[in-house]
Amino acid sequence: MKKSLIALAFGTFALGMAEFVMMSILPYVAQSMQCSIPEAGHLISTYAIGVCVGAPSVVLVARKRPLHQILLGLIVIYLTGNLLMASCSDLHLGVLFRFISGLPHGAYFGVGSIVADRLAPRGKSTSAIAIMCSGMTVANLIGIPAGTWLSDMVSWRVIFLFNGAWGILTFILLYRLVPRMEPLPNTGLKGQFRFLKSAAPWLIMATTTFGNGGIFCWYSYISPLMNRIAGFAPSEITMLMVLAGGSMCVGNLLGGKLADRYTPGKTILGVQAIMILGLLTTFFLASYPGIAVLMLCICTACLFGVSAPQQLLLLRFSKGGEMMGAALVQVAFNLGNAVGAYCGGLPVTYGLPYNYPALVGAGFVVIGVISTAMFCKKYKKENFMA
Repeated sequence: MKKSLIALAFGTFALGMAEFVMMSILPYVAQSMQCSIPEAGHLISTYAIGVCVGAPSVVLVARKRPLHQILLGLIVIYLTGNLLMASCSDLHLGVLFRFISGLPHGAYFGVGSIVADRLAPRGKSTSAIAIMCSGMTVANLIGIPAGTWLSDMVSWRVIFLFNGAWGILTFILLYRLVPRMEPLPNTGLKGQFRFLKSAAPWLIMATTTFGNGGIFCWYSYISPLMNRIAGFAPSEITMLMVLAGGSMCVGNLLGGKLADRYTPGKTILGVQAIMILGLLTTFFLASYPGIAVLMLCICTACLFGVSAPQQLLLLRFSKGGEMMGAALVQVAFNLGNAVGAYCGGLPVTYGLPYNYPALVGAGFVVIGVISTAMFCKKYKKENFMA
């Protein structure tokens, strides 16, 4: 089981690199493609669009195939998009290649969650999914800082060549270490969406979009917050990002263990309460460097502390459309990312200091808490809510 989960984690590391590294290398890409930084920002947006389009599309097309084959196909799409991006010198083609790179993201998490759930011993499903998701947190801890350094020292194209090579390695590991599994029962096209008639998946997706989106309200502007409010030098920001990545790793694994012990719903509710306290503390006390760093660690740990529980809950409440349900968590996560970044930037646009995105984020998480509380109350006797 552990070897299979590590192989799955190699895939989530690849996806984490592809999604987040563009944020840190945008100036290099803009200069190379002879466009402005806001124009190059479309390369971030189109990846997110690819995630939202690809998650349901891939599931619908490939739902009849064995799970092992679907994972391999998704990795092939990933490495193709990244290798094309490595040779790209035109913004319009770059937008297309980033869209292709994003297509397998949500579906991989969806299929991978089902595989991890099947491999896990009884009562350890959330921990197994957390191990699978750990690749993305390691990407934030090691991959993104290393990618930024390589862009500065060599070229941003090296990162996408690395992504392509990592995709080949991941393909080999998945082929050799993940056992062959039969396809999910074919419930037909309508059957894939039948679970959406229940309120449960909508509440879980609202929890994911608003709860996680609240963190992205603040985290999207973490560099200017730490520089202009907390007083850290620009040269110190990279080390702070490494610290944030380490907190994500800890939060992800801890969230999985807590969910197995106390149920996913209760874990999400408790972690989101900590999110609100962390964001409000940041708003009021970010001018104190020590407190700003402590809140950075707590809030980033909370962001991934709810990841595996959310993934498992939607998997459990999407009977007949498990693959679609698990993939939709990533759609909700990326939607929260996009909406949170936009709304968090509004107070800054109107001239307010960079601690105000944290206040907007706290409001977002309150909506997430309400959604989670409604879910726990309505479904406390079902599945993991007993």
